[in-house]
Amino acid sequence: MENVKKTANNDNQPQHDERFMRMALAEARKAYDKGEVPIGAVVVCRNQVVARAYNLTETLTDVTAHAEMQAITMAASELGGKYLTECTLYVTVEPCTMCAGALGWAQVARIVYGCRDEKRGYTVYAPHALHPKTTVTAGILEDDCRQLMQAFFRSKR
Repeated sequence: MENVKKTANNDNQPQHDERFMRMALAEARKAYDKGEVPIGAVVVCRNQVVARAYNLTETLTDVTAHAEMQAITMAASELGGKYLTECTLYVTVEPCTMCAGALGWAQVARIVYGCRDEKRGYTVYAPHALHPKTTVTAGILEDDCRQLMQAFFRSKR
């Protein structure tokens, strides 16, 4: 996890991070309610939410319909361009390698995630997938994010 850095752009950054992560958690709860793996994402540009999404892999019968992928597409459409160089992605769980690759191609400026994904997270399998200028903040509302995932998988057993 060498490339995961704790970053703060200003004194209010921790409060902003928690606020936007709570929005991502609300998206994750929507996924949970639909029987989807409960991962939610929010893209923020200049302190404005430009996209909200959650996993839709079951609903769309599409293995690529991860929350991050949905959010990247929505944000690019909203902003009118494929590069998200001024954006922060808030996501409840560490992105997988596919999503990290897409985030790298989109040149997302910053990624903030809640809990690690020990089995499929990019930091284990593709630690260099992100754009070199992307900064990462991990562990925002980590317990809440982890508990939602654990509750979902417990309910499936």
